[in-house]
Amino acid sequence: MRNSRVTIKDIAKELGLSASTVSRALKDHPDISIETKKAVVELSQKLKYKPNMMALSLKNSRSNVVGVIIPELVHYFFSSVIAGIQEVASKHNMRVIVQQSNESFEQEGKALDAFADGWIDGLIISKSKETTSYEHFDELQDEGIPIVFFDRPIERENVDSVVVDDFKGAYDAVQYLAKLGRSKIAHFAGPASTHVGRERLKGYRKALEDANIAFNPNLVLYADSFEKGVAGVEELIANNVEFDAIFTCNDFTAMGVLKVLKKVGISVPEKVAVIGFGDEDIAKMIEPPLTTVRQPGKEMGRIAMQTLIDKINNIPTSERVHVLEAHIVVRETT
Repeated sequence: MRNSRVTIKDIAKELGLSASTVSRALKDHPDISIETKKAVVELSQKLKYKPNMMALSLKNSRSNVVGVIIPELVHYFFSSVIAGIQEVASKHNMRVIVQQSNESFEQEGKALDAFADGWIDGLIISKSKETTSYEHFDELQDEGIPIVFFDRPIERENVDSVVVDDFKGAYDAVQYLAKLGRSKIAHFAGPASTHVGRERLKGYRKALEDANIAFNPNLVLYADSFEKGVAGVEELIANNVEFDAIFTCNDFTAMGVLKVLKKVGISVPEKVAVIGFGDEDIAKMIEPPLTTVRQPGKEMGRIAMQTLIDKINNIPTSERVHVLEAHIVVRETT
């Protein structure tokens, strides 16, 4: 064990437990077994563990600082969410500090560690694509730090979150393509590990069903980046899979799709129609301008920040999950 101040994480590592379990055991939480509580207490006494009094002191006062963790700042959507957060925060004289996870579970944990000493009043988070376990979030909440999730909520009950209706956004996009007469509609999907990826795939499948178009698994590829968009179209062509439209999980994937279609001489939208998701700034700048599904990022940020402020001030709310609508923006790729 290191010579510096012993932490909950040190105790957890030595006992083979999660930091969240150790934190709850030290608070005599009823969900923790007597045996586990005993082991945690004995080791904490042996190691002379002492709570971080500076953190406790700060939690009992206010720093007027909130932390925000996003996957990537490069996306217009996430920067617009931050703009909404900042707008509401400024009205309440609060400061905002932003960290990036770069879609990495490890980096997300490091970002949380940077906020874990109790000097922030609360956190707003969009989890990384790699994140499938949530103990690092539980630990912060056990320490009394309120959290609001946006865009990518964790799959738990009683979690405060702000999301787009990804199912409806995808459904509307595919229904629109079907009404244009497209019947071989490919979907370049997001990761199945994310709420966003699953909901958009469900919307795609439901829209096909309602349009009496048979689902073809060969037309679904997991591609959520420019490079994967390029590879996805090349794969469809190489495998002689017929398609007359492509609905992508984000605009950057759509950019890759458009690049390959132009390269191989497939005209857009005459031969293949393309719809993205997100309405990034670049969507209207490329040629042809991209039809896409617009997400209300700034409004999402405003609601997330106001929800966090209400949690910090212990203001009760009957609405734990806020669902915002997404709308199709029709441009020249359809």
